[in-house]
Amino acid sequence: MLILVLNSGSSSIKFALRQVPDAAGDAAGDGAGAVLAAGVVERIGDGPAGMDTATLHGRALDAINQEISGVLAGRRIDAVGHRVVHGGERFFAPTLLTGEIVQELEQLSALAPLHNPASMLGIRAVGAFWPGTPQVAVFDTAFHRTLPESAWRYAIPDELYRRHGIRRYGFHGTSVEYVTGHACTHLGIPVEEFDGVVAHLGNGASLTAIRGGASIDTSMGFTPLAGLVMGTRCGDIDPSIVLYLQRQGMDADAIEELLDVQSGLRALCGLTDMRAVQDAADAGEAHAILALESAAYRLAKYIGGYHVAVGGAKYLVFTAGIGENSWQFRSLVVAKLAPLGAVLDQEANQMPPRGPRTISTPDSALRILVVPTDEDRAIAESTAAVVRDSQVRDSQVKDSQAKAS
Repeated sequence: MLILVLNSGSSSIKFALRQVPDAAGDAAGDGAGAVLAAGVVERIGDGPAGMDTATLHGRALDAINQEISGVLAGRRIDAVGHRVVHGGERFFAPTLLTGEIVQELEQLSALAPLHNPASMLGIRAVGAFWPGTPQVAVFDTAFHRTLPESAWRYAIPDELYRRHGIRRYGFHGTSVEYVTGHACTHLGIPVEEFDGVVAHLGNGASLTAIRGGASIDTSMGFTPLAGLVMGTRCGDIDPSIVLYLQRQGMDADAIEELLDVQSGLRALCGLTDMRAVQDAADAGEAHAILALESAAYRLAKYIGGYHVAVGGAKYLVFTAGIGENSWQFRSLVVAKLAPLGAVLDQEANQMPPRGPRTISTPDSALRILVVPTDEDRAIAESTAAVVRDSQVRDSQVKDSQAKAS
């Protein structure tokens, strides 16, 4: 199957065209799972003044179509898979999109105002550009559906949860689920035996506690703002700070911009790219050193807490851009985990990025791994599975109708 994966943003659309086996269980040879084309269309909003956003996204899809047409060579895309950040409480699995479901998803935009509205624009644009092509939404929140209520419930009046859905949802679930599976393959254990912690560390960063292969706690919360120190996001802060800033005259939009875009590493040292932060710290720049120390401390503190949550973590997995590529940051974090018996193999840790590998010493009480993530592949495979299941159901219905007639 030819699956187009879209990650729609307000000003850009990332895309990847992937070949996925036609049937579940097919061997992954002869290019199965291969990336046939990939890229990003940027500056979507730079169209003529007054042009509506739907038209702008349509123009972006036209650019994507031109990019992939040579690879398609006359073939049709079998389905489009969309990364959708927030599924709320209604959507806990990859979902085939219908008009009714799209309307339901529109209601969730308020829960992820920086992410979901752009996804909805992408979904509607695909429906107009490639009418009749199956579309599937794959939700970042889905993997965290197994959180116990004691982990997802906030200690606020129940009415706020029942009326507004205010609870911990968690994010990066598509990546975490994919990485957990590949970590288990590397370890030679079934997923049900994985008790550990997965650190998805990119510009957005989160930590997930996994027991028996299921998510039981995660650092992001109602929105992707909570938890770790990130590139531009503050992570955990005293909520009274928001009230204080409001009383000082800042409105909600200004506070959201402050906490989502002007905080994190950017606020601490003026830089958002971990490579630049590391270079500045290596050069002795005090603010960069503080930024690294703050991010590493917050992460190590969470790892310690999740070690308890899973009943004694056996594994720690680093993934995503920083987790896979910054050996210096991994070293800084693991050094703080000495009380857990974590011992890093410095030579293995500094090896160039490649496939899944162990970077702890044999006598480390915590087995530490680096496992590359591939969210596009996970979305493509989930999309193909949903479409196949839908085709099987349709076929069964037709057979039943034919027999009845």
